[in-house]
Amino acid sequence: MNWQAVATIFNHEMARFWRTPWESLASPVVSTVLYFVVFGAAIGARIQDVEGVSYGAFIVPGLIMLTVLQQSLSNASFGIFFPKFVGTMYEILAAPVSFLEVVMGYVGAAALKSVIIAVVIYLTALFFVDIPIVHPFWALGFLVLTAFGFSLMGFLMGIWAKDWQQLQFVPLMVITPLVFLGGAFYSASMLPPFWEAVAHLNPVLYLISGFRWAFFGLADVPVAASLLALAVFLGLSLVAVWAIFRTGWRLRP
Repeated sequence: MNWQAVATIFNHEMARFWRTPWESLASPVVSTVLYFVVFGAAIGARIQDVEGVSYGAFIVPGLIMLTVLQQSLSNASFGIFFPKFVGTMYEILAAPVSFLEVVMGYVGAAALKSVIIAVVIYLTALFFVDIPIVHPFWALGFLVLTAFGFSLMGFLMGIWAKDWQQLQFVPLMVITPLVFLGGAFYSASMLPPFWEAVAHLNPVLYLISGFRWAFFGLADVPVAASLLALAVFLGLSLVAVWAIFRTGWRLRP
């Protein structure tokens, strides 16, 4: 394992993160405050609690997951798309670096950025509501694995995209609707039976449900199902990345 190569890619990506503190950290905080004003105050005035948890606290795991998914995708996709766009990707491919080391550098940095932002959002939310964490170990595990999984997906998206418009398509048109329909701001049990069954077809529901269970001990689906969904997602993403580097799809002319 060429750890120096991994560290070089990782440090380069993290340096870009710290050079833009407003976009990297302040923007998610502002978005969280706005979500609390809209959902916590407006809707919270009508929905006092969900299964014994105040509505303001109930939406915090969903807010964190929404941001983690978006940030993981955008950071990882931009990290690999930009060198491909400007042509420096060929230098990486020509270097004595394996696909695993390249992935560890880019995906590891993107995942860490998302985890940092998630912690900032959690600390911001504490100014509004009390948020207990019943299972802190599982909360951290779900957070890290989800960030890593969607950073892998973002890495794939950055390789797939041919232009900047395609780079924005999946986060805006696919992931964000899935998060909003995946129980980020409500419990699936609050839906009519038919729509509750439809919601269970949404893979994001399993991620949000598992993460919320770590906070409050409440879940829309069994925790084992959430872990299984996360493991399958990680496995498929790793296989896809390996296949891309093996064939050179969208990497080589």
